[in-house]
Amino acid sequence: MYLTTPAALKDHIGASLGTSSWTTVTQDQIDQFAEATGDTQWIHTDPERAKSGPFGTTIAHGYLTLSLIPGVLYEVLEFEELGAALNYGLNRVRFPAPVPVGSEIRSDVSVVGVKTRGGMIEAVLAIIMKRRGHDTPVCVAEAVVLYS
Repeated sequence: MYLTTPAALKDHIGASLGTSSWTTVTQDQIDQFAEATGDTQWIHTDPERAKSGPFGTTIAHGYLTLSLIPGVLYEVLEFEELGAALNYGLNRVRFPAPVPVGSEIRSDVSVVGVKTRGGMIEAVLAIIMKRRGHDTPVCVAEAVVLYS
C-alpha cells in the first residue's frame, strides 16, 4: 500500500495493508541464521539427523521467521515521505506451526493501532505469516514500529 506519510496509517486501523509475495525458506538461510545467532540445534542445521526427527526435515528457527518481518513491511507498505522507521518492539509473538526447509511463506499485514509518540508515529502492525498449502499460521506477531 502506498501512503503519503506514516500519519496516514490512522485511516487504516483495522484494515489490511496487503499481502507480501511468497518467499522460499532455504537451508542456506537457516544455516546462516544459525551461525549468526549461535543456535545450531540439529533440528535446524543437520538435514540427515532431522530426517528421523519430528518433522522429517530441518525447520527454520522461529526467530528466523520473525526476522523476515522488516522485509515484509518494506514490501507491503511504502510512504511518499518517510524519515526513518525504527523497530520499537513486539507486543506478542507466537509460532503456531513449524516452517520446514523449502516452505513458501508470505505475510498479511494489518493496522492494529496508531498514535503519536514524542513527535513520531507509533504503529502497531499485525503480521500473520502462512505457509503455502496450510491453514495454520507459522508466525503471528504484533510489531511496533516508530516512524519519523
